[in-house]
Amino acid sequence: MIAKIVLLVIFFGTMIAIGIYCRRHSTNVQGFVLGSRNVGPWLTAFAYGTSYFSAVVFVGYAGQFGWKYGISSTWIGIGNALLGSLLAWVVLGRRTRIMSNYLSAATMPDFFGKRFDSKALKISASAIVFIFLVPYTASVYNGLSRLFGMAFDIPYSVCVIAMAVLTGIYVILGGYMATAINDFIQGIIMLGGIAAVVVSVLNGQGGFTKAIFQLAEIPSEIPGTLGQQGAYTSFFGPDPLNLLGVVILTSLGTWGLPQMVHKFYAIKSEKDIKTGTIISTVFAIVISGGCYFLGGFGRLFDNPSLYNEQGGVIYDSIIPFMLSSLPDILIGIVIVLVLSASMSTLSSLVLTSSSTLTLDFLKDNIIKNLNEKRQLLLMRILVVFFIVLSVVLALDPPTFIAQLMGISWGALAGAFLAPFLYGLYWKGVTKASVWASFAVGIGITVTNMFWKYIASPINAGAIAMIAGLIVVPLVSLVTPKMKKEETDKIFSCYDETVTVKRKTALPVEE
Repeated sequence: MIAKIVLLVIFFGTMIAIGIYCRRHSTNVQGFVLGSRNVGPWLTAFAYGTSYFSAVVFVGYAGQFGWKYGISSTWIGIGNALLGSLLAWVVLGRRTRIMSNYLSAATMPDFFGKRFDSKALKISASAIVFIFLVPYTASVYNGLSRLFGMAFDIPYSVCVIAMAVLTGIYVILGGYMATAINDFIQGIIMLGGIAAVVVSVLNGQGGFTKAIFQLAEIPSEIPGTLGQQGAYTSFFGPDPLNLLGVVILTSLGTWGLPQMVHKFYAIKSEKDIKTGTIISTVFAIVISGGCYFLGGFGRLFDNPSLYNEQGGVIYDSIIPFMLSSLPDILIGIVIVLVLSASMSTLSSLVLTSSSTLTLDFLKDNIIKNLNEKRQLLLMRILVVFFIVLSVVLALDPPTFIAQLMGISWGALAGAFLAPFLYGLYWKGVTKASVWASFAVGIGITVTNMFWKYIASPINAGAIAMIAGLIVVPLVSLVTPKMKKEETDKIFSCYDETVTVKRKTALPVEE
């Protein structure tokens, strides 16, 4: 117990010290929101990765999908690394950094407003961010409750409030730079922690080979196997189609999430994007691959405590139960690991929400003549507001909020991914097509929440994203285009002419 408490005290003390240190980087709006667009590749890559993988992934998704798909759930981690990290950086990184800088856009709604010359799009996008990020913020706390109960036997509410207060302190003090440095430290903890946990859990089952053998012996009569012997050790698992839906949502979804794309706005240079691509991909392979690989052995820990009164599996209990037999020092590392994952994601979400609401919704629309000093103050106040709101929802989540948590990724990515991606590459994207993408993305995920015409909310989110990618070009072909001179001017940022010294003084003779 002493070891676990000491680890937590050191962890919390470091976070606050970094917040104090970074105060000098948050004296203006650009510094507070974007770190003055001067953040290096290591900090940016780790900020991207730690915002991507929270306690929702480590405790909830790894337990749930590992239980359903066995070892094949590792494909989700591989998809996260290749599609959600590598390809996202390659396709979006450079163009996002250049165009957002040219447009002086600090947020995703701001990008839509300036790229498509529409204040209404900017306001609507900021409203979508607010509605769907707040419940997602509340869901970040959920993975902590059972782990803290197992390790410390202290109330969940105490854990939630303590984490919220500490996150709020360093975000308010240091802004984006404090979150980036903390994310780097938290990312290192996550890398070491997940490796230690996977090795320890497998050793507890007699090693990797024996654990695989036991998993293969699970009888085909079990409902989840769909009658397949050895289903949980097969290459694509018992349900490949739904597994593909999870891979698409959790991987391609990051392309349209404002808190993820925001990292590209702040990176220092194009060279740093290349370095960050490699670092981010390796990070995702270890963290996400490790989480889902660990979850794939969940059925070896089958226990009556994992079921509710109706016989349903309590997915959030699977990973904590798997870890309950580990030595105290490892449990302490796991607690710090999950805290790291949760606090990094939480800080990214509240910073995105407060900056979007201030810069895109309140400034010049509700509050006129909002100078820079007042913008900074308002953003800090809203950081507190969003943290308090997320705590209230996390402590006593109503049913509709719990449902909304599950579709927030699908709704945000379904609405934003297509117009953002096409807007970086294609001059022909129209305002009408952006509105259509907003309507399709939100429409599919929200209506499915009530009528459930798509069985899985995960698949609904994946379909919403794919639908947006189809709808935007189709609508753009039949609706009025933006003025050619406007789009040419915007896209000129990719073709800036530079003058260099000639290396040879005399021309080469033919």
